Amino acid sequence: MLLRIYLVIALLFAFAAPAQAKEPMPIGVVGLSHDHVHWLFGSLKRGDVKIVGIVEKDRALAKRYADQYGFSMDLVHDDIGAMLDSAKPQAVAGFGPISDHVKIVRAAAPRGVHVMVEKPLALNAAEGREMAGLAQKHQVQVLTNYETSWYPSVAETKSIVSAGALGPVRKMVIHDGHQGPKAIGVSKEFLSWLTDPVQNGGGAVIDFGCYGANLMTWLNGGLRPVAVTATLRTFQPGNYPKVDDEATIFVDYADAQGIIQASWNWPVSRKDIEIYGTAGQMIADDRDTLRRWGSTPESMKTSELPGRTAPFDDPFAWFSAVVSGEVRPDAFDPGSLENNLIVMEILDAARESARSGKTVTFK
Repeated sequence: MLLRIYLVIALLFAFAAPAQAKEPMPIGVVGLSHDHVHWLFGSLKRGDVKIVGIVEKDRALAKRYADQYGFSMDLVHDDIGAMLDSAKPQAVAGFGPISDHVKIVRAAAPRGVHVMVEKPLALNAAEGREMAGLAQKHQVQVLTNYETSWYPSVAETKSIVSAGALGPVRKMVIHDGHQGPKAIGVSKEFLSWLTDPVQNGGGAVIDFGCYGANLMTWLNGGLRPVAVTATLRTFQPGNYPKVDDEATIFVDYADAQGIIQASWNWPVSRKDIEIYGTAGQMIADDRDTLRRWGSTPESMKTSELPGRTAPFDDPFAWFSAVVSGEVRPDAFDPGSLENNLIVMEILDAARESARSGKTVTFK
């Protein structure tokens, strides 16, 4: 089931715009255990990137992908340093445990190789800061990919909020979740580390809590919270004995409040945003749908938005454009280091709040 979902996503992004005329960026793939890697393979036909090397120690897993997508096992290496030195990619994309992200940057940045990892940036804020230091020292990009970064509804929400059309924002509520990784049928390799606190840093709080922290930081223009209070629960201990499967995070700002709801327990998958301002409100229901109100219930209007234009419709097209200098990310862009360092602060505070039972105040 999950594989079909990722293939559909990949096809949607792959055919959203014609392939670019420029030469594809040579990219290395570090890890194949994150099921989101299907997104990259599905996007190759666009011509924005080409895979020149893969790092995966699990040969059986690599062979499975090789058979599915038709690449040679000669591309596959056991060691990231060996792959970087022999294949010489311009950039790498990480598709393994979150605990590997800092290791990827440690290997790639000194070689002048740019990095994009799947969300979140790192296991914690300390590793994130190390990654940022390496990126600055070696003048490389270290970016983070979120599925929601490419939603037309999310981009339109940012435009409306930034224009002040809702008045000062007082509350943001962001939902991200599904029935749970086991229920939706993620691969056994993905499930093994996604439910391991050492490799993933937590359960739903990390897997889905990062989306809300990322979007709130973007919508707030990079504002850091005043305080974070969180509750983490495990409602399915038989499936997830080591990590939480339900997270509620209250993010207090100086003049607004954010609520992040992250779950592996919902009956249906959802990724949506609610924004409440003093002069209006809006709900981005899904990838393409936006509902907006003024000051009365009768003012509600629903918009079905067109797809975003390249390269803002696909993470790998965007990655290539940023590396080539064609695109300069906006301040606190969802994929940027500056945004995701704050994300890690929020997630660190959420885990500490849940552990201690106290609100964590930001310095």
